[in-house]
Amino acid sequence: MKQITVNENQAGQRLDKLLFKILNNAPKSFIYKMLRKKNIVLNGKKAAGSELLKVNDEIKLYLSDETIDKFTKKLESAILDYELDIIYEDKNILLINKPVGILSQKAVVNDFSMVEYVISYMLSKNQITKEQLMTFKPSVCNRLDRNTSGLLIAGKTLVGLQEMSRLLKERKIDKYYLCIVKGKIDKTTQITGYLKKDKDKNIVTVTKEASSESDYICTEYKPLALSDEFTLLQVKLITGKSHQIRAHLASIGHPILGDSKYGDPTLNERFRQKYGLTHQLLHSHRLVFPELIGPLSNLSGNEFKAPEPEIFVKIRKDLFGI
Repeated sequence: MKQITVNENQAGQRLDKLLFKILNNAPKSFIYKMLRKKNIVLNGKKAAGSELLKVNDEIKLYLSDETIDKFTKKLESAILDYELDIIYEDKNILLINKPVGILSQKAVVNDFSMVEYVISYMLSKNQITKEQLMTFKPSVCNRLDRNTSGLLIAGKTLVGLQEMSRLLKERKIDKYYLCIVKGKIDKTTQITGYLKKDKDKNIVTVTKEASSESDYICTEYKPLALSDEFTLLQVKLITGKSHQIRAHLASIGHPILGDSKYGDPTLNERFRQKYGLTHQLLHSHRLVFPELIGPLSNLSGNEFKAPEPEIFVKIRKDLFGI
């Protein structure tokens, strides 16, 4: 017999959905049969599976240990030798300074991404167990390109994931980036356009007019420093689409230094030879939270910053003296 007391990360979903995660190697027909025969009960009573679970609900599985083992496929999660650069942490979220070269989320099964590193960190700190990972998986709430560094939000709990995802979807969190671009920009500007993604090539195009399958985009930028050839920009994302900053700035003649997809190949080669630069100089620098009530009220009105990578700082100082 196995007893499960529903926790905060499991509540709010249907009973059958949770059972599918616990007995993840069992046919659905077996689970529904066990419910009908009262081999699985909810709070001591027969259940259909459609019941919405609440915190402290009790689920009892009157099944042998052999049957439970047979129908439970253990998830592979290990503690990895990797140290997160944590900017902020509470019981619901992590704010991480993601380095260049690491995926936010897996692209293929065998990838290691920030999600795996967050889970590894939580396992190492006893903030979650391998058994709990079967029914809830911490994850990241926003995404940065592999070669974009900076602030990444991870949800450690269901509440953290849901609330952060909602705030991001509703554009309540102000997101600011730093980048170094080709050319001189001397005034704050907001630009709009339409972005269309070629999923096969993982590249986007930006146009002034809408077309089929294109998305409206809006980007705001402010010059922080100028040289004869380059500008240090603070960019605020009004909308947040894949490759938006990189493609939008390139479309107006100001590509980001080091950008292999949308940048200037001649400039990129110049900076590769001088600095060893092999990625775009784009960094998620600052997050500003709105006034909040509820489970994330401790973040209300707060602002967080992540320092730029060393190569960004080096090039910035050489070009602008700051």
